[in-house]
Amino acid sequence: MDELLAMLKENFPGIDFENEDKLYEKGLLDSVSVVEIISEIEDMYDISVSMEYIQPQYFESVSAMWDMIQELS
Repeated sequence: MDELLAMLKENFPGIDFENEDKLYEKGLLDSVSVVEIISEIEDMYDISVSMEYIQPQYFESVSAMWDMIQELS
């Protein structure tokens, strides 16, 4: 999960990923950001994020993203 957090901080330096748990709901991430994150996750973890996971709840927090990665690995 540290690698995921580092990638998010590098790509979105103005967001407090360690403490926010409503990233999409608060508008800190939008659909374009989510597409960027999905691309990075797929490359980093050699997985494919299927359409069923392209939902806001999977991108509300780092732990939600990590749980998704674990399910897809």
